[in-house]
Amino acid sequence: MTAEIQPARRGVFRREDVAALAVFLLLAAIPLATSGYVVYILPQYMLLGVLAMSLALLWGHGGIVSFGQAAFFAIGAYAMGLVMKHLTGMAINSAYVGILVGTVGGGVTALLIGYFLFSAGVRAAYFVVATLALSIVVEQTVKSFSDITGGWNGLYVDRMTVTLGSWLELSLFDDAPIYYVVLAVVVPVYVIATALMRGRFGKIVVGIRENEDRMTALGFNVPMYKTLVFGLSGLLAGVAGSFYATHAQFAHPVNAGVLFSTQVVIWVAIGGRHSLLGSFVGAIVVASLSNYLSSIEEIQNYWPLVMGLIFIAVIVLFRGGLAGLVEKLAGKGAHGRAAGH
Repeated sequence: MTAEIQPARRGVFRREDVAALAVFLLLAAIPLATSGYVVYILPQYMLLGVLAMSLALLWGHGGIVSFGQAAFFAIGAYAMGLVMKHLTGMAINSAYVGILVGTVGGGVTALLIGYFLFSAGVRAAYFVVATLALSIVVEQTVKSFSDITGGWNGLYVDRMTVTLGSWLELSLFDDAPIYYVVLAVVVPVYVIATALMRGRFGKIVVGIRENEDRMTALGFNVPMYKTLVFGLSGLLAGVAGSFYATHAQFAHPVNAGVLFSTQVVIWVAIGGRHSLLGSFVGAIVVASLSNYLSSIEEIQNYWPLVMGLIFIAVIVLFRGGLAGLVEKLAGKGAHGRAAGH
């Protein structure tokens, strides 16, 4: 039975790899085919897709629901803004330092919180409440220290410049260059996260999701693995926040709020929480649709209701999200072709 199952699983991976290649090639071609607002806004949506992937790692693979991803995203965004504002004139590009601080800040914060929560045996609803509290704390913190963070007004962030010693200096002020820089970040993030979750670490995390008590009985340090996957999710959220801030040229308390964290959960649920690619595409699609619906004058006051109805319909009809639906249809197509032969 195992011999029959394993090739099917590899087939699923090959289909997802092909789909990922198609998605990234399409994204790479868009600036070549068009310009204007689409090229400006898509990098932000791609970074929201990375944020969605950070939750898919935790929720889809680890079975841990978090409403604190916005907190790590905001840590990355504000770290990027503050470093670029106060550490100018350094020998090294301050944007690189900001990305490093934002990424490490999101990851380390998640590791520390995960260590205390998981070591104490916090699970399920209690973990959700703790992550909700984290988002509230970060949001209130950036509001309170207005002299540093800009408070309610937010923090202006410069567009970064890519440098390589004295050999290269590429301004990302225009939309097309920063579009490709963001894409060049998103693709390796997806590839590395996918490889990691297909490896031994990912299999252990999925095992913990399926039966935590059995994995403990087998000798695995369950709190440590849960802490590590939470730290990884915080790190990805920090990466997304850092680049989002320099692209949008702004960091705002709303980036840390519970409402934003809730939106991330919706993106992942619609896209498919068991698929990193599905979560990534789901975030882009839902964010694009939200933006489009909010621009329609006739439904400007009702578009959140429309999005809510779409969310309910997907959850009820497609429990695996859109990625699960695509996988199901692809599986039926493969069985149909096999039957025809």
